[in-house]
Amino acid sequence: MKRGVLFNLLVSLAIVLISTSAQAKIIKTNSRVMTYNLRYDNPHDGDQSWSHRKAGVISLIKFHGPEILSIQEGLHHQVQDLKEGLEHYDYVGVGRDNGDEKGEYAAIFYDSEKYSKVESGNFWLSPTPNKASIGWDAACIRICTWVKLRDKVTRQLLFVFNTHFDHVGKEAQRNSAKLIVEKIDKLTEGRETPFVLTGDFNLTPDDKSIIYLSKEFNDSKQVTRRKPYGPDGTFNSFDFNHKLDQRIDYIFTSSEVTVERYAVLSDSKNRHYYSDHLPVLVDIRY
Repeated sequence: MKRGVLFNLLVSLAIVLISTSAQAKIIKTNSRVMTYNLRYDNPHDGDQSWSHRKAGVISLIKFHGPEILSIQEGLHHQVQDLKEGLEHYDYVGVGRDNGDEKGEYAAIFYDSEKYSKVESGNFWLSPTPNKASIGWDAACIRICTWVKLRDKVTRQLLFVFNTHFDHVGKEAQRNSAKLIVEKIDKLTEGRETPFVLTGDFNLTPDDKSIIYLSKEFNDSKQVTRRKPYGPDGTFNSFDFNHKLDQRIDYIFTSSEVTVERYAVLSDSKNRHYYSDHLPVLVDIRY
């Protein structure tokens, strides 16, 4: 082969490789994200206790197929039930009471066939976030769990933060919102990496802490490209006749995340909900 022809072939190959590399960098990742307060296994719940609900919860999750699932209130055995029932999901998270297995989890499950874990961690919603501790005027110890995921195909990175705000302490709620913004800014290096923030915030949209978070991040319901689906409220109190007008569960996103669809799922069986909260589901692109 003549030197000139070989040179031209090599140049052409280099152009193709550079072009392919450039295209790979802009490939978007699609993902389905769900946040779901499971209701802790309360022995006084009777027919609504976890043993009666867990099969329905697992079926709901499997049917809707989130690739990222944030849960709140799950005790260790409930988290293990999900782990056993949801094939090819891994999870991160710890019990909030001791950073091990005691107390409620704000665990994050992810589809291990789609994502690999880069790193993960937890911090407590308190002035001493690096150890299990109660914050400000809160009634309970509260935690935020996070994970940095990498899509195995597109190689895109995504941070997921999951939390459960206190239901009593107003000072705790305000300071928890500020702490989470600070932690997200630090972990994502100034929001350089796309992220979602999920959780039960125990606050309605008109609360100052939710307004603050909605200014810092995007409220997925407000930015969805398609009309929101389902009821406005996410809390049902195990009452099938509930008005469903209390929205306290949210999925927030960073600015580079596109929310394609948003839904509050009112799935039920024989006029019974699977939890005292309804799951929130979004399809995102980043």
